[in-house]
Amino acid sequence: MSKKAAEHHKKAAEHATHVARHHTEAAKHHEAGHHEKAAHHAHTAMGHAFHARGHAEEAAKAHAEDHDKK
Repeated sequence: MSKKAAEHHKKAAEHATHVARHHTEAAKHHEAGHHEKAAHHAHTAMGHAFHARGHAEEAAKAHAEDHDKK
């Protein structure tokens, strides 16, 4: 695997970890009736999910580029 692909996989994984953390926080705030805080964490989670997907797509492109070189 290329270094470029590996870096994108790592970044995607980091963002996925943030997604999970923010969804967990959103659930806690929602259960406590703090809907504004829950919405904030839910929206933040969506942003991290967007970035994770972008890194996953870049990793896939790097894999394809590596395969084309062989």
